[in-house]
Amino acid sequence: MFFNSNDTSDTVSRDEVVLIPITSKPGFSHHGASISDPQLTHGEELSPVRNNISNVYTERASNILWLPCGSTSSDETGARVRRGLAAEKRMTLFGCCKQYPKAIAWSLLLFLTVVMEAYDKSLTSGFLAFPTFRRRYGEPRLPLADSPEKQLYEISPLLQMGLQNAAVSCEVIGLLAHGYITYTVGYRKMMIISLVWMCLAAFPAFFAHNIAVLLASQALCGLSWGVIQTLAATYAAEVVPSVARACILSNINMCWLVGQLLGTGILRSLVHNTSQWSYRIPFALQWAWSAPLLFSVYFAPESPWWLVRHERQAEARQSLRRLTSNKRLDIDDTIAVMQHVNSIEQKLKYGGASYADLFKGANRRRTEISCMVWSCQALCGATLTGYGPYFLEQAGFESSKHLRGMISWLLLSIVGRRKLYLSGLLASVIILTVGGIISIVLDGHHAMNWALGSLIILTTFTYNITIGPTCYVIVAEIPSTRLRVKTVALARVVYNIFTILNNVLVPQMLNPTAWNLAGKSCFVYAGTALLCLTWCYFRLPETKKLSYLELDILFEKGAPTAKFKELQERLANTAYLSISRAERLRNAWHGWLAYS
Repeated sequence: MFFNSNDTSDTVSRDEVVLIPITSKPGFSHHGASISDPQLTHGEELSPVRNNISNVYTERASNILWLPCGSTSSDETGARVRRGLAAEKRMTLFGCCKQYPKAIAWSLLLFLTVVMEAYDKSLTSGFLAFPTFRRRYGEPRLPLADSPEKQLYEISPLLQMGLQNAAVSCEVIGLLAHGYITYTVGYRKMMIISLVWMCLAAFPAFFAHNIAVLLASQALCGLSWGVIQTLAATYAAEVVPSVARACILSNINMCWLVGQLLGTGILRSLVHNTSQWSYRIPFALQWAWSAPLLFSVYFAPESPWWLVRHERQAEARQSLRRLTSNKRLDIDDTIAVMQHVNSIEQKLKYGGASYADLFKGANRRRTEISCMVWSCQALCGATLTGYGPYFLEQAGFESSKHLRGMISWLLLSIVGRRKLYLSGLLASVIILTVGGIISIVLDGHHAMNWALGSLIILTTFTYNITIGPTCYVIVAEIPSTRLRVKTVALARVVYNIFTILNNVLVPQMLNPTAWNLAGKSCFVYAGTALLCLTWCYFRLPETKKLSYLELDILFEKGAPTAKFKELQERLANTAYLSISRAERLRNAWHGWLAYS
């Protein structure tokens, strides 16, 4: 419920928000202090308090923005911030592509590192089916036969699990280190470090003479993979305007699909090669990815947001110029908005140097959302999508892969993040429940594998147009600007933990010699998907069309999830920040005095 400042009500519940319109009344505050009081200087420290509501007026109707305390030119700085915020709100998707083509291009270039990682990760699981690879690194499965050529080899289940989880486990270390190092050296340098490490870590895999060396190489690669998979998303979230964030960030999921498709194609072309090059060539192609990307990233501009956070405004302006093409675009207005947001987050003590900051104040809720949204990817049954071909092969159908994902661009723009994510989880619950029922009704029937394989492929399709791409958009948008890198890194750590559990449990559920749940495994993930759906319904807010400043306001004031959409519409038409000195002592968020 919304109130006008002229309302005489003395109390407001936590379910109410006060929107105080800017007026042209004299400079007078409810506390009786004159706004022109000389004791209230620009150097005063902000202390955002949340007490009872009072009527607060500004000195002039044009001064509608609260400014950093260190500002020496309030009118000029306030006008720049106001113009910058207004320009971002007016910008269309076409206008963004016209004004920020270089920012989009650099973001997509960094997304190629995700394609590289997806390709690299597809190799190990694919090699397990290579007879030459098993003969080189496996152990004899049968007693010696008359002819050595007929000898069968296998890699033990324990080593297979180690190859699959070694990289994922070390990604956790890389992700946690990434949060600290990137905060210090920046996005560009951190990506260069990761790619150099990737090039070096590929050498042991290429020259591996036993399975232990190959296992060590996978672990070393995992350190850089942990950085690559999140750094590209956080970089794009900072250099691309809000109107295009969904379209750009959703491409990360498609990059995973492209990388897996390339890996599958290369492996299939070499599967009949009986020499050692059948598995060494794919390993060598990792350098064909990382070396050109390393050269390109060297020339990439640093994130202006990172430069502003480190008080390097001149470099931030230069970087922003390299990201835009429109000479009429006022760089100073955009930089002023960045400085404004950074100043507010500093005064709200958002920190950024420690992971402990993620669990303080309003950031605790933002961390919860980021971690849970990424965990939903692992708990919604996506792990079973890799076994769709397995069921079809059991039915006599040869598997093939398909590419999907661009549909999510349109859906994200029209439907929004929250509805699309909820729709994907609901579809997963329904499809997986039907799959579990079919596995009981048609148990032992030849048609069961056809039905299960088809349903899992349907799950794959819905996942790749809903949950998959939307996750990257939400996780990159939700954190505060000062804590974005660490929040996304921690969210991916939580996801990796669930991925390791899936890698251990799913083979046991499907293996006929283990638990042999077969299609009944769908019930397990239908249950976890239902839990995820319930959490998202009550805790996942809509972030469509919200700037980072507006997100800070909504989270800082504890806006309820159910009212996020309503509040952002009101927020867009409200002068929600004030330059009033007296009010600056009262509350940093003009018009958002509730939710204390």
